[in-house]
Amino acid sequence: MAGLDDLGRNDSWDEVRAAVAGFGVSGFAAADNLLFLGARVIAMDEKGEGKGEQAELLRSLGGDIRLGAGTTATLPDDIDVLVTSPGWSPNAPLLAQARERGVPIWGEVELAWRLRDPANAAPWLAITGTNGKTTTVQMLDSILRAAGLRSVAVGNVGRPIVEAVMDPEPYDVFAVELSSFQLHYTDSMAAESAVVLNVAEDHLDWYDGENAMADYAADKGRVFERVERACVYNAADSLTEDLVREADVQEGARAIGFTLAMPSVGMLGIVEDMLVDRAFIEQRESSAAELCTITDLASPAPHFVANALAAAALARAHGVSQAAVRDGLRSFRPDGHRIAHVAEHAEIVWIDDSKATNPHAAQSSLRAYDPVVWVAGGLAKGARFEDLVQTIGTRLRGVVLLGADRHVIADALSRHAPDVPIIEIADGETGLDVTLMDRVVAAAASLARAGDTVLLAPGCASMDMFANYGERGDRFAEAVRKHVADS
Repeated sequence: MAGLDDLGRNDSWDEVRAAVAGFGVSGFAAADNLLFLGARVIAMDEKGEGKGEQAELLRSLGGDIRLGAGTTATLPDDIDVLVTSPGWSPNAPLLAQARERGVPIWGEVELAWRLRDPANAAPWLAITGTNGKTTTVQMLDSILRAAGLRSVAVGNVGRPIVEAVMDPEPYDVFAVELSSFQLHYTDSMAAESAVVLNVAEDHLDWYDGENAMADYAADKGRVFERVERACVYNAADSLTEDLVREADVQEGARAIGFTLAMPSVGMLGIVEDMLVDRAFIEQRESSAAELCTITDLASPAPHFVANALAAAALARAHGVSQAAVRDGLRSFRPDGHRIAHVAEHAEIVWIDDSKATNPHAAQSSLRAYDPVVWVAGGLAKGARFEDLVQTIGTRLRGVVLLGADRHVIADALSRHAPDVPIIEIADGETGLDVTLMDRVVAAAASLARAGDTVLLAPGCASMDMFANYGERGDRFAEAVRKHVADS
């Protein structure tokens, strides 16, 4: 067998023995394509519920599919490579055993990079950050499509990237969303251009020890390694610029900033109500090129505008015209549960931003409204809320708290915004009964006054009470509409 590093999509994988850790969307795609290439595959997952049809499909193709409790305790013998799903911690037994035995560990993204078509290796435009990744990658995809390119949003959103890379009908370009988990297991990717939108506390429970935040940031910074054209950073987040400085990029790659202020040369930013480019035009020393206006966007919220600038920077680095940037951003509408307008009644606006699952995302959302009744809580994932409360405390009319870690937010409020009224919804932490959200909405309505915004921006994950952030937002919207109808 040739060395693993030498194998590509056109080589024989017949002698490769691959283990796949996790049988979710990315794990299934990895196992499926490895079998297609001819590898011998063992796929393992502690959870087997709801995966029977996919398991039988891969078994019919020759895969060894092991699902259920205890199946991931031991790495099988004679394994050449372990392909891990992104959520698997480095301390998981399979991964620890692989490291001990010197077995290479790849993520699905690493596998996809190695399986690019050498005859038509479409460039990757990569996006990471604590918040805003999905919105930005979808904005970028919209811009690329407006430019007439065959683009697809992949990675941590939409289609698994290994599946898209192996598509027999080639793409012109990939808009790739990458989480820190995915980047942790990626070693050889060389994006054409990449952006780190921001870096803030999140998923620190995934990392071990006192250096958890530094390790998390370092994984984000891996997206800049070997970049060809542009490393895009957030001028409002100095850590993102530091990550650019530390990256080992290809000769000629440029550092490009984006800002909500007037841009310096080599940056994108805002002039009056316009998004402008002073990085990718010949006259950038003396002028700026208009891309679109803030009113062209689906939301004027500062973090939404910042996402648009980041997407525009990657598109412009790829050579997309100003007109295509404008048309792509004009046509883009965010997915549900992202600063979604639910209702307006009695001069009170109700907003669902259930996707704000960490303090940084909640803070970005809260900065768009004043005064605001904040609905928050859930699973904090080891995050703290002191900085958030210190920053936005003066905007708060009141706070409604729910969920397992609501006390973490309550403690921050008591220290840094002691005069802000708090209502805690203490019952039903593990239930899915909509009456819980009825109580949340009633509490919020009791705090709100005419001219206020009630904002669901939990700052926490949802799995203590709901299947996912989408269900949480749906329950909130249902309760709001019921409240409005009954008022």
